[in-house]
Amino acid sequence: MSDPQAPVWDAIGGVSRFAALATMAELGCADHLKDGPLSVEELAVRCGADPAALGRVLRQLAAMGMVATAAAGTYELTEAGATLRGDVPDSLRSAVRMIAEEGFWYGMGTVAQTVRTGRSAFVERHGPLYGYLGDNPGAGRLFDDYMVARALPFADAVASRYDFSGVRTLVDVAGGKGHILAAVLKAHSDMRGILFDLEQVVPGSREFFAEAGLEDRCKCVSGDFFASVPAGADAYLLGSVIHNWSDEDAVRILRNIRDVIADDGRVLLVEFVVPDDDSAHISKDVDMRMLALFGEGMERSASEYGELLGKAGFRLSRRVELPGGSSIVEALPI
Repeated sequence: MSDPQAPVWDAIGGVSRFAALATMAELGCADHLKDGPLSVEELAVRCGADPAALGRVLRQLAAMGMVATAAAGTYELTEAGATLRGDVPDSLRSAVRMIAEEGFWYGMGTVAQTVRTGRSAFVERHGPLYGYLGDNPGAGRLFDDYMVARALPFADAVASRYDFSGVRTLVDVAGGKGHILAAVLKAHSDMRGILFDLEQVVPGSREFFAEAGLEDRCKCVSGDFFASVPAGADAYLLGSVIHNWSDEDAVRILRNIRDVIADDGRVLLVEFVVPDDDSAHISKDVDMRMLALFGEGMERSASEYGELLGKAGFRLSRRVELPGGSSIVEALPI
């Protein structure tokens, strides 16, 4: 008979395991171990850490499969641990460090307070998330890298799994540096793109598209999507955007797109869609972070997206599943 306490103890233990993982990421252990095994003492010197304390963390990391014991008191990097190297294209180091960042950690630790009041304890203390990131450049850089790490796994899938036939111009609304848009443009050589984001984001976007050799096919435009979005495109892409906002604000963004989109245009939301049943799903994990850090931001079910889109003048046409639990939610004007 299964132990009814097991899920509780596993969740409690998960906090300890994440603390070890966050320590590995913060100290750069994977980078120091990439060339071969090191003793605890050798690794401690390279990481600037206390050997005794580091040894205890490494023991936990070995149990997690992030490192392996090569000899007594000596550890080597595993394939899983190598995902935290800072010099690999799909590194997860920034993602781990972002979740462990002081402000984020505070937000996750005060979800009960948020639920009691209905207001994010993080926002009450630090103000809106993006303001916090702007005031704390280190956290801001971590967040940017984290968003890149999130985008990379499904950027190519968006380009390959969705049928972009008939799309001559694609606007990536609040697209950040533009990893998803760049993947789509590379896969569809006859398409042009517009990267639309805040003024402080656009210089980095221009640099990214220049490095990708796509500057002649993508125009980077700054603005505020609560005021307006660029007109004249066949499709509008919003990747991990709508989930940041309350229903009221999300409808404002979508209505601004409805004001400029052609009747045969398309809106593509790249989001996690919450299942209607009790099954485990990454969307439910992410939704706890949205609750903690945004307050009004949330992950939504398919029916909730349908209702939201309807208020903005669209109908949910279909969903295209992507790797990692995300989806493309296609909406058409009504």
